[in-house]
Amino acid sequence: MSRLADEVFRAIADPTRRRMLAILEKEELPLKRIEARFRMSRPAVIKHMRVLKSCRLVQVRRQGRQMMHRLNPQPLAAVRDWVAAFDRFWDTHMARLKQQVESDK
Repeated sequence: MSRLADEVFRAIADPTRRRMLAILEKEELPLKRIEARFRMSRPAVIKHMRVLKSCRLVQVRRQGRQMMHRLNPQPLAAVRDWVAAFDRFWDTHMARLKQQVESDK
């Protein structure tokens, strides 16, 4: 697995950061509006956002005086691909279990 993929997994391991991504999936927001949705200090929100930016899950653009934050879903492809391997594992094992149960009848 690549270094970026490892960073993405570490970033999404935290429930606060997953919630931030879910919020940004719906709309692009300035930091102040992201901050308003959490019961934590501004430095704590900034720290979480820094982690998300470092693995490219969040992109920032300037709009006037504000910095707008939005989700960049592309790095999540590594997570999707990794989980997909286990989907195939479960599909195979569930099919075998079904065969076993049906043959026991």
